[in-house]
Amino acid sequence: MQRIWIALASLTGLTAVAMAAFAAHGLQDQTAVRIAASGVQMQGWHALALFGIALWSPRGGWLANAAGAAFTAGIVLFCGAVYTHALTGHSLGSVAPTGGTLLMIGWLLLGASALRPR
Repeated sequence: MQRIWIALASLTGLTAVAMAAFAAHGLQDQTAVRIAASGVQMQGWHALALFGIALWSPRGGWLANAAGAAFTAGIVLFCGAVYTHALTGHSLGSVAPTGGTLLMIGWLLLGASALRPR
């Protein structure tokens, strides 16, 4: 699983940088730039979290892997909804809050993986 988490972390980081560059140079509307920036920030932090999952997963077990899965789904849903809003002006309804909830669940699972007795 470590290789999968590292691959996902690198893909997440790569696309965060690409979206930051696009927002800075390709978006004219400053409101859209600010909206995209919040998605980029969340995506960048969670790219690092996925890298941490890769390092921790051999000791953290299934809870660490579940945290990684929650982070991955949360990134796709939250950031995808934020980017859609920034690029098109259309809201995807409850997709962003669902993604944000998954990100929070990921942090809870990561913490639980550290507290679980071995």
